[in-house]
Amino acid sequence: MIKFEKVSKVFPGDFVALEEINLNIKKGEFVSVVGHSGAGKSTLLKLIYAEEQPTSGKVFFNERDIGTIKKKHLPYFRRNIGMVFQDFKLLPEKKVFENVAYALEVAGKTNKEIEEEVPGILDLVGLSNKMEKYPEQLSGGEQQKVSMARALIHCPLVIIADEPTGNLDPTSSWEIIQLLIKINDMGTTVILATHDKEVVNKANKRVVVLEKGKIVSDIKKGKYYTV
Repeated sequence: MIKFEKVSKVFPGDFVALEEINLNIKKGEFVSVVGHSGAGKSTLLKLIYAEEQPTSGKVFFNERDIGTIKKKHLPYFRRNIGMVFQDFKLLPEKKVFENVAYALEVAGKTNKEIEEEVPGILDLVGLSNKMEKYPEQLSGGEQQKVSMARALIHCPLVIIADEPTGNLDPTSSWEIIQLLIKINDMGTTVILATHDKEVVNKANKRVVVLEKGKIVSDIKKGKYYTV
């Protein structure tokens, strides 16, 4: 589904974020991308959803070269990808239902479609009883679940989670990982970027290790103790 062919990314000042990356991610995989801060995790993710372009090499999504997608078509391409971030990115003035519904409104869905689709997604993430709450009335873990519901609302092919447990306590972190595993079990490809070794070990999935912009190991399944 996702393929990196000799991909390098160099930022101004000759900062090499990624160097000669070759990576294949199959449909339905759960992949943890790990490494210390500055290893290149976020840059790798940004190349997948075309927030950044490679300096050299190519990134493919379902055999399509992402670099050839015209700017005006990027919003449609990105509907294939659900994004979850460390800082939730919720709209504080909108209730939980409205935060999730907003993603459908932007996509031009009708009120009837929104009323039908949002409750089901909130039930999936365990927040059907929090629809009328504002983000400030929720715990950090619950806010992240709202972010995940919003990411899932378009039924994306891939969920990309960039340090989704970075602001959470261990219990809430594990709940988020369990939810990602549940989503993956339903057939959605999941790419998780994290530096949290406990999260990686509990997930017990494929682990791609980045160090100074290079892939230094690719563990198909198992524990990883030295993030």
